[in-house]
Amino acid sequence: MPFDAIFMTALAGELRQALTGGKVDKLYQPARDEAVLHMRAGRDNVRLLLSASPAHPRAQLTRVPRENPETPPMFCMLLRKHFAGARLLELSQPSMERLLDFRFETLDELGDRVERRLVLECIGRKSNLIMLDGAGRITDCMRRAEVDLSAKRPVMPGLFYAPPEPTGRLDPAAMAPEELRSFVLANAPEGDGQDKWLLDTFNGLSPLTARELVFQGEGTREGLADRLAQLMERVKAGDFTPTVLLREGRPFDFTFQPILQYGPAVELKRYPTFSALLDDFYEQKEAQERVKQRGQDFIRSVTQARNRTAKKIANQEADLARTAGREKLRRYGDIITTNFYAMSRGQSVLRAQDYYDPACPEVDIPLDPLLTPQQNAARYYKDYKKAQKAEEMLTLQIEKNRGELDYLDSVLQMITLSEGDRDLQEIRQELMDNGYLKQHRRKMTAKGKQKIVHAKPLEFRSSGGLTILVGKNNSQNDRLTHREADKRDLWLHAQKLHGSHVILKTGGLPPDERSLTEAAMLAAWFSQGRDSGQVPVDYTPVKAVKKPAGAKPGYVIYHTYQTLYVTPDEETVRTLRGRKKN
Repeated sequence: MPFDAIFMTALAGELRQALTGGKVDKLYQPARDEAVLHMRAGRDNVRLLLSASPAHPRAQLTRVPRENPETPPMFCMLLRKHFAGARLLELSQPSMERLLDFRFETLDELGDRVERRLVLECIGRKSNLIMLDGAGRITDCMRRAEVDLSAKRPVMPGLFYAPPEPTGRLDPAAMAPEELRSFVLANAPEGDGQDKWLLDTFNGLSPLTARELVFQGEGTREGLADRLAQLMERVKAGDFTPTVLLREGRPFDFTFQPILQYGPAVELKRYPTFSALLDDFYEQKEAQERVKQRGQDFIRSVTQARNRTAKKIANQEADLARTAGREKLRRYGDIITTNFYAMSRGQSVLRAQDYYDPACPEVDIPLDPLLTPQQNAARYYKDYKKAQKAEEMLTLQIEKNRGELDYLDSVLQMITLSEGDRDLQEIRQELMDNGYLKQHRRKMTAKGKQKIVHAKPLEFRSSGGLTILVGKNNSQNDRLTHREADKRDLWLHAQKLHGSHVILKTGGLPPDERSLTEAAMLAAWFSQGRDSGQVPVDYTPVKAVKKPAGAKPGYVIYHTYQTLYVTPDEETVRTLRGRKKN
């Protein structure tokens, strides 16, 4: 992603305007490489996300809720100790560097005013969030670089902080416009290779930005020199446009300016702020990555169990298909029985008329020469009975295994809806309760009881002001539908697809049409039909939804219902969820 120094400059200006003078109220560390500062800035309560993720490092204001661990990590405890109640004095960024320096003022243990700093380095896999005291000494950091021969720049508590080593490339923002033009005219290649030359020569440019400069400069030195000088003038003036690039309706890139190099093949979507852009771009992507990382062990177990069950069903269906010819066995037994008078022991084939066929053709029936005619007939009857019994057993087993396969598919679908550790813990416990994972000892409460923490369902607010609840796993679906929902509420589910139970809280009154449609859209979005159009969604009163005795978690039956057809829309889902928070 083009999170280059220019994008960082644009973002820093936005954060500086929103946060300078703001006070830190609370601090959390929802993930190993993420810290969230709840701040009071003017009349607004905002959340500052500082991410040192190797894949997506950034700083931004965020509205996306993040689940925090039950026990805060040590780094989080230090953040709270040194920055709780601190006031942001200044946010600075070295010219054309992917580094932000937050300078705070706070009170120490003696009540004296002291300075503290948080330095966020967004440099790929070496990204880091570093706490400094007033003297510039490192208090702690998210990633430590030990003092040894392999560490070019040690980053450890107790050492004085040193910024990343310079790249040796030029800072285009530090050059006067005419100086920059002259340098490009004298050194840039003509035609092909200009984008690589830009990246090798100047600091702070992303490949996307370099390609765009070359495209707009039409491959000439003069055009490139003009475009680069104009870009640096816009950077100094703070003239930026938060822009996301979409291909076939899906975001794949973002930048600080309109991009023309892709032509009509790419749609440009502008945002009011860079923080809003980053929230939308990363929300779903990072949620999926967190689930994949934290739930990798039981995702593998569920996938293996699912594949084993599917293979078992295929084998059983093949065996069932072979029982379809069992009537021929009974017929052969009958024909042998009616021809005892013409048979003798040691005979290997009986040629006789098939009186079950209206044409009465002659058929050859294989015999065991070591058996008597009576024993041969008995063998065919026995094989017939065996095939008949096999059909009954296989039919029951296939039905049972299909139910298990359906359940495992639903678990895999629900894992994708998880937003944090509590959701995954519930699914893990569900799998342990159903024998798919080994039982682990649960945490105990102070009174010696097993500690079970249930995650809350997703909550939305419809345009008509009605609350909509969405389950995120099978256990949660059960609680939501059979315990927490009012019998007069409406229950919704994507028809014949794995997905969430959705409850539209009606208070016993008929819902407005738009609220019902929005609830149906949520049911379609949180299902296997997310990427489809015109998804059928069934809805019925909660009282009409029943759970059969002994059924797997999340499984229900219902007979009276109505169906809506909706097309899932991410923007609508985001709006419905955001409305709840306002």
